[in-house]
Amino acid sequence: MQSIKRLLVVIFVVCSLNAHAGNKIKYYFNYPVDNSVSSGTNAIYLNHSLADTIVAYINNAKYTIDIAQYDYNQSTSYANIATAVNNAFTRGVVVRWIYDGSNSNTGIALLNSGIHTLASPTTSAYGIMHNKFVIIDANSTNASDAVVLTGSADWGISQFDYDYNNEVILQDSALAHAYTAEFELMWGSSTAVPNSSLSKFGPYKTDLGRHNFTIDGVQVELYFSPSDGTDTHIQSTIASATTDLYLGMYTFTDDADAGAIVSRHSAGVYVAAVVDQYSASYSAYTTLQSAIGSNFVEYTGSEIYHNKYLIVDPSNVCSDPQVLTGSHNWSISANTKNDENTIIIHDATAANIYYQAFHKDFISLGGTFGTVSSPCPTGVNDVTTGTMGFAVAPNPSTGNFYIMYDLPSTQKIHVSLISMDGRLYTDVINEQQNAGTHRVGVDHIPAGLYLVKMVGQSGVVTSKIVVE
Repeated sequence: MQSIKRLLVVIFVVCSLNAHAGNKIKYYFNYPVDNSVSSGTNAIYLNHSLADTIVAYINNAKYTIDIAQYDYNQSTSYANIATAVNNAFTRGVVVRWIYDGSNSNTGIALLNSGIHTLASPTTSAYGIMHNKFVIIDANSTNASDAVVLTGSADWGISQFDYDYNNEVILQDSALAHAYTAEFELMWGSSTAVPNSSLSKFGPYKTDLGRHNFTIDGVQVELYFSPSDGTDTHIQSTIASATTDLYLGMYTFTDDADAGAIVSRHSAGVYVAAVVDQYSASYSAYTTLQSAIGSNFVEYTGSEIYHNKYLIVDPSNVCSDPQVLTGSHNWSISANTKNDENTIIIHDATAANIYYQAFHKDFISLGGTFGTVSSPCPTGVNDVTTGTMGFAVAPNPSTGNFYIMYDLPSTQKIHVSLISMDGRLYTDVINEQQNAGTHRVGVDHIPAGLYLVKMVGQSGVVTSKIVVE
């Protein structure tokens, strides 16, 4: 039965590899999810098949595979990643592999001797190479080939099948290039052979400045530690919550992060958390536990609650629903010494997908949800009150976009463009007519995600638009 389940998952993943349009970000969880709280796109539970999924992508590589993986220990009880990598190398794929020098990484010995690898430093000034990402075909002439796999899981039987983890797979050439630039900063070379004299790890790295991307109309932020000040972006994401906020975390020891969450809770934001017992002796842990009371679930099982994610406003699509995830535990070391990667995805669908996973974990581990009051209907991309027709295009937009509207009667309307941090860019339309098209110039405002709000006598309509 288990082999049949794995086969079905592999078939699903292989089909997904060819489903490019409109499906360029995928999310997977290795524990059951609760699709009953889905807003339309169901979260996917990979039942003992996370390793198979990684192997399926490696098997699809045509030109290059770059791996930055904290720890890899192969077992015969799950799909053999080393074999897939060796097969790729044999068919001509260029493979480069960075691993943490302070860990056993027994799986490295299984690689073809022709594959170049690089261990991170083990000096006292450095932390750990804690990244977990794979870059496939970043430089392919077909932009659709480029894929990045990231998430929270180390590579071993416990992490794949028993500890709580999530995986994100993003198909985007620009993002793959940004990850490649970071990889080569550590690798010290743009060739297949590493140059240890030029390689930079941890506090010796520099911010490469590639942080904002639009993938399938979704704004994605990318940060590497410790060069990019990741913790400031974590706290900014926390501060953006207006309705509800959920935390699933292994290491939670940063007091500033705890304080940021408590601040939102004090402001009326609904907060719930699942945090592994590993951090129970730290003040950040006890601060949050004390503040949110029964909404704090301590994981005390024999496995590890190894996720590192934050969900912002999944119940409020009028806000800026987000998911923050990656390899970065919420600790001082992760922010100042370790090599880590963090992505922030601004998308209501992503937020709901992660909420389905969190909801299942929280309930299964003994939590009880309270009521969250949302100003918007969950899962609706364009929020409408009244009887006004409304559309914005193109989306994403560069330079300008157009508002197309259809009103039940002749009336004045007022349009506002609002950034996710609340900054108001107003464009007033006073046309006395019941239908029309209006151009809005956006070449003077920063790239990012915005709300377009139109107010008329017949009601209010809002939509989101990405400005590039």
